[in-house]
Amino acid sequence: MTGCNHEFVGAGFKKMSVAPDGGEPDRQGADRRPIAARDSGLARRLTALLLKTPITPNGISLLSIGFAALGAAALVFAPRWPLLYLVAVAGIQLRLLCNLLDGMVAVEGGRGSPVGALYNEFPDRIADTLLIVALGYAAGAGWLGWAGALAAALTAYVRVFGGSIGQVQDFRGPMAKQHRMALMSLGSVLALGEAWLTNGRFVLYATAWIILAGALLTCWTRTRAIVSRIPGAATP
Repeated sequence: MTGCNHEFVGAGFKKMSVAPDGGEPDRQGADRRPIAARDSGLARRLTALLLKTPITPNGISLLSIGFAALGAAALVFAPRWPLLYLVAVAGIQLRLLCNLLDGMVAVEGGRGSPVGALYNEFPDRIADTLLIVALGYAAGAGWLGWAGALAAALTAYVRVFGGSIGQVQDFRGPMAKQHRMALMSLGSVLALGEAWLTNGRFVLYATAWIILAGALLTCWTRTRAIVSRIPGAATP
């Protein structure tokens, strides 16, 4: 399930569409990419339910931080109480569900706001940081979590920079947000199995390293794509 990204306008930011890897577009609905999850019956029923309430897309975006915090706390304590890995997975997936529903409520419900772009980006960065840093500490390598969180934030910086110079914002991977969250969910499930067999944390440690390396590679692929679109520029 991928997140929904809102339109970034003003201050040199151009109307954005979506790069080919499945990133979702803005709250204003311009150039929306067809996404299977958005057309699912469950997503539409949840959207219809939310539209019967006064909740705003920005409120849903903020709620994603709460679910990320829940998942992060569960991750930190899961090595001691392994069943918390399942709570971590739930927190991650509910965070992503919020990322989907905020855009659907905004576009289908017409509840977008002038500050939608801010609420699209900032909560995502906070949620990513909470979860990835927690993964590092759960793996017994806090520094690795902080490094992964920094690399993840840089992937967003590179994407938004491309938009700031008039290009389409590029959501390609190999370790975009949806990939990071899918990997963390899988890693949590495998870590639960590992906990039943041994007291090791190899799965968590490997997951944290893959996120760090993948995020750095994503920064490279996005930067390379940006440069390739600049007339006369040499591709690195």
